[in-house]
Amino acid sequence: MKLAFVADGRSPIARSWIEHFLRAGDQVHLISTRSCAAMDGLASLEIVPLWPRAAGGGGGERSQRNLAVLTAMRHWFGPWFVARRASMLRGILSEVRPDVVHAMRLPFEGMLAAAARLAAPLVVSTWGNDLTLHAPATPLMRWMTWRALRAANGLHADCERDARLAVRWGLRAGLPSIVMPGNGGVRRDVFYPGPSDQGPDFGLPAGAPVVVQPRGLRAYVRSDSFFKAVPRVLSMLPNTVFVCPAMEGAAEAEAWCARLGVGRAIRLLPSLDPPSMAALFRRADVSLSPSVHDGTPNTLLEAMACGCLPVAGDLESIREWIQDEENGLLIDPTSEHSVAEGVVRGLTDAGLRGRASRINVGLIADRADYDRQMPRAASFYEQVLRG
Repeated sequence: MKLAFVADGRSPIARSWIEHFLRAGDQVHLISTRSCAAMDGLASLEIVPLWPRAAGGGGGERSQRNLAVLTAMRHWFGPWFVARRASMLRGILSEVRPDVVHAMRLPFEGMLAAAARLAAPLVVSTWGNDLTLHAPATPLMRWMTWRALRAANGLHADCERDARLAVRWGLRAGLPSIVMPGNGGVRRDVFYPGPSDQGPDFGLPAGAPVVVQPRGLRAYVRSDSFFKAVPRVLSMLPNTVFVCPAMEGAAEAEAWCARLGVGRAIRLLPSLDPPSMAALFRRADVSLSPSVHDGTPNTLLEAMACGCLPVAGDLESIREWIQDEENGLLIDPTSEHSVAEGVVRGLTDAGLRGRASRINVGLIADRADYDRQMPRAASFYEQVLRG
C-alpha cells in the first residue's frame, strides 16, 4: 500500500506505528505538523507547520497552570491554524496520491486532514482524551471534531469507550473501526517481567519500596494530588522512594518537593528511553497514574507487561484493563487521601501484587502485543480501502 501519515513526527507513538509499515515494505509518506527527524525508509517527509513556535509548547517552565493555559490557547486558536494550513496539506497529498491517509490524533491532525478535503480514504486516530477533554472544550472545537469524524472512512481508537463516543461525535455508523493501543502495542522484547537488576538501578536503595509516576507533568494529570500524597505515604512507609521520569528540571515538581519537605524521597529524572523505562518498571512495586482524562495510556500497559502493579484513576477507559483489587487498584485522582491509600495498599499487599502480575502479563500478551496487533492494523487499512 501507499500510505500517508499526518502526525506529529516527533511522537514516539506515531513513529512506533509507522515503523511497522516501513518494515513491511509499504510505501510510507510522513507529513509532520512539527519539525522532526526522518525515519529510515520513508518515501518522503514533508512538514506542515501547524503551530507557530510560541504556541507549540516546546520549552518554558512546566507547571500545572502553564499547561492548562497552553491547552486552553490551543482549544481557542488551534482550529484557526488548521484552516490556514489545509491547502498546504491538500497540495502535498495531491502529489503523493496515497491509497490511505491516516491522521494520527484527532486534534489537530485529524481536523487538518478533514479540512484539506482529501480524495483518498481517511483514517482518524483518537488517543487518550481527544473526545473527553479536547472535543467539548469550545464551540469551534466541537464543530471541528464533528467535521473530522464525519469525513473519516475509518476509526482507530485506543479504547472501546472512544469507539462508542466517536459515533456520538459524528462518525458514520457502520464504518470500519479498530480498537488497539495508540502506539500499536507493547514491545514485549523490551517490556517484560524479571529481576530488577536487569538495567540501570537509578541509584535506588536496595530493598526500598519504589513507586514510579510515569506520566510526567500534564494538564490532565493531578500532580497536586500526587505530591500531596507523598508525605502521607511516608508517614506509614518512611523508606518509600518515588521516581518521576520526565520531571527533571521542572520548576513545579521542584517547588512541590521543597514545599512539602519530601525531596529526599523523590527522584526527578529526565525522559527515559524504552529499555530504561522497562528497567524502572521492573524495579518498582507500584506504577501510579493520577489522571482525570485518559484513554489507554501506553505507560499503563508497559507497567503491566513488566509485572508492576498499576494504581490509576477510576476512569471508564482504565476499567477496560483494570479490575479493582484484582489486577490493580482504582483511585480518585483528585484526592490525595485516595492516592495515598492506593499506593500504601499496593506497597503492602504482596499477594495482590503477585496475583496482578500474573494476570497482567497474560493480558498484555493476549490484547496488546505489538507483533500481534500491528498486522490487525494492516488488515484494517485493507478493510477501509474495500469500504
